Amino acid sequence: MSLDEIARAVGVRKQTVLYWFASKDELVDAVLESVAAELIVEIDAAVRAAPDDPLERIDAVVRAAFRPAVRRPALLGLVREVSRLPAAQADRLRHRVQPLVDRCVDYMSLEMDKGNLRRADPGLIAALSYATVTGIATEPEALRAVGWHPTTPGLRRLRDELRSFLQAALAPAPTEEATATNPAVVRQASVDAVRPGGSAR
Repeated sequence: MSLDEIARAVGVRKQTVLYWFASKDELVDAVLESVAAELIVEIDAAVRAAPDDPLERIDAVVRAAFRPAVRRPALLGLVREVSRLPAAQADRLRHRVQPLVDRCVDYMSLEMDKGNLRRADPGLIAALSYATVTGIATEPEALRAVGWHPTTPGLRRLRDELRSFLQAALAPAPTEEATATNPAVVRQASVDAVRPGGSAR
């Protein structure tokens, strides 16, 4: 998109855009900085408000990450532009959001060590989540092939699928004690015991 197209889209003259931003690259940098700052604020607020349970906190982060795009679907176009950025701009954006990614990976690793999350590679979990979000813009045709459409309801559906996936992937395996006292497990064991060939006397 050219500066002329941007000026027309926002209803101002190109000279007005150039008064505030000397080049398109400078404008893109400013927009990316604003979006990254908004995302960081959203996620920080979500983490502070979430319960201590790690699955609840991860769920809150996913909802916060999708919130700006649900409110402003035009941000999907920005995500697509990010994939086409020159190396220097892409590096600046990565530098801006890297601390957020590092915090996420460190948090998951710590909770895995405590046994509160299922053991996995936290870096890959973060990368898969990121790929899901960016794929909205970079792989729209592949998503349409499976019935997904880039609409607000579609965004909510994709968000909820990612939330369910992370819950299933990271929920800790039940301990032997929890399994033994789980009413559903006890009931099933009782049923198995009275079946033909069971151990009930």
